[in-house]
Formats: sequence, structure tokens, C-alpha cells
Amino acid sequence: MLLLAVAFIVTFVLLLYMVSPLISPKPLKLPGAHVVVTGGSSGIGKCIAIECYKQGAFITLIARDENKLLQTKKEIEKYCVNDKQVVLCISVDVSKDYEQVENVLKQAQEKLGPVDMLVNCAGTSVTGKFEDIEVNSFERLMAVNYLGSVYPSRAVIATMKERRMGRIVFVSSQAGQLGLFGYTAYSPTKFALRGLAEALQMEVKPYNIYITVAYPPDTDTPGFAEESKTKPLETKLISETSSVCQAEQVARVIVRDAIQGNFNSSVGSDGYMLSILTSGMSPVTSITEGLQQVVCMGIFRIIGLFYLGSFDSIVRRCMMQREKPDSTDKTE
Repeated sequence: MLLLAVAFIVTFVLLLYMVSPLISPKPLKLPGAHVVVTGGSSGIGKCIAIECYKQGAFITLIARDENKLLQTKKEIEKYCVNDKQVVLCISVDVSKDYEQVENVLKQAQEKLGPVDMLVNCAGTSVTGKFEDIEVNSFERLMAVNYLGSVYPSRAVIATMKERRMGRIVFVSSQAGQLGLFGYTAYSPTKFALRGLAEALQMEVKPYNIYITVAYPPDTDTPGFAEESKTKPLETKLISETSSVCQAEQVARVIVRDAIQGNFNSSVGSDGYMLSILTSGMSPVTSITEGLQQVVCMGIFRIIGLFYLGSFDSIVRRCMMQREKPDSTDKTE
């Protein structure tokens, strides 16, 4: 009886692997494709642009700082694979004026053709205790991290629907999968991208358009270095439980998953576990992906509880250390 059960499971899994390619989207071909990257002047965005350019894509870089854009353009052009490739730079704030964003993307499409893949990578971060963060920081982060992805996506979606093809990437964060100490202003903006992506994927899937939400861990970028300067002690100690990834590694994974049309994109074992744990009602690209979520959810929840217990212990310990001097003063 046991052998029959094992044989059934093995047969079932093999069948899933055989069937899943039939329901998965066809990979997007990057040679000659037009890829738009917002926040493309540095960090993960720049590395994504380089990775796509290496594979023969035409690139439109969008960011606020024109000088950084021009420097990045020169760096990307070193990876040219044919003499037809172009890197177009556009200086604009994608979070402020939708009509301006729409106009510059129309100009980009007039020069390089319809957008085949949009990578929403523009973002910023502020860390600190909830009561210490300026109220306008919550508004600014929601504008940049959320609306800064809504506006470019809104500007290209109609053309993608007409062409019956396209890829849209939202670069979220592992802080968009679980709330962490010090990220009360940042985490909600990255959680919001997940909701947007799920709703949008349901709308555009019949048009052969696929959405990818990327959840990079702490990544060695200029933005991360700046953020680390103001991190509370608790946040620093929690961050030490995971390693810092290189931007090039993260970019390769995001580009690979976007090309394949995968909804979730994660890096490393922690990222894989979080993607399973937070899968909820998110779409799957293949039957095997769904099977992995069903099989692994329980054990990963147990492991996750140990992580949460460890984080709570760090926060409690830091609080007690801060309160010690106060109690000593009262005793004296």
C-alpha cells in the first residue's frame, strides 16, 4: 500500500512537470526589445538595465538626476552587443505629474518603439521609530514608492493590451512581505505594490501581459548605504540575521523571472521561504509552483515563527537596555 502511494505521488509530480510548460507563458525575447527602467541611474535599476542591454535590448532610463543618468548611460553602453542598440535617458520625477510621465513615455516609444518590458524600480526609504518619523515622510514614500510605479504602468498598459504582449515589473522588497521594526513608513508602500500587482495581473493576463513582483533582500546599493546611516539599533540587529546581496545578482534574478513571466521573484533561501509563506491568493505561473506552495507552507510557517520569536526577542532586549539607566536614576 505504501509503495502504491509513493508511486502515485511520483507519477503525479512527473505529470505536473510535463504539463506545467504548456500553461506557462512564452518567454519574452530581449534582443531588440524596448525595456524601460525607472530609477535606472543607480543600484538595482542600473544593474537591471545593464543585464537587459547585455541581452540585446534597447533601454530607456528614467530618473530625476540628469548627470547620474548620463554617467550610467556611458557605463551601460560598454556592454553593447550590436551597433543598433540605443540607451535613451529621460530626466523626470515619476511620482509627481502623471501627464508628464505619460508624455515622456510617448516620446520614448516614438524613438525606440513600443515598450516590451517596464521595470518600476524608482524608490526611496526612511527608517526610524514610528513616532520619530516626520509625517510628510509617510506621504513622500507613498508617492515615490507606490505612485511612482502606478504612473509609468498606467502610461504603457494600453499599448501593451493592443499588442497582446508585455511585461511589467514592480520592485518591492522583503520589507513588503513582512513588517519589520523601523520600517513603518517604508513597508506599507512596498506592501501596496503587491496588491496593485495582483489586481492588475488579473486584468491583463488575457492580453498575454504578465506582472512580476520582485522582493529583493538587503542589497549593496547607494540607497541601502544611505538608509543604514539612520537605522535604529533594533533594525540593524534584525538585519544582521540575513546577508547583504550584490545588486548584479538581484538584477539577474529579476530579469530572468520577468522574461519567464513569473509573478514572484525572490533571491536566496530566505527569499524563497518568504515567497511561499506570503503567496496567499497570488497567481502562479505553473502547476509545479502551486504544488511547492502547498507542500512547503506548513513547515515554512514553523520556521517563520522561530524567526519572529527571534525578532521580538531583539526588540525586547533593546527596550530593556534603554530603560536600565532610567530605573537606576529613580533608585538613586
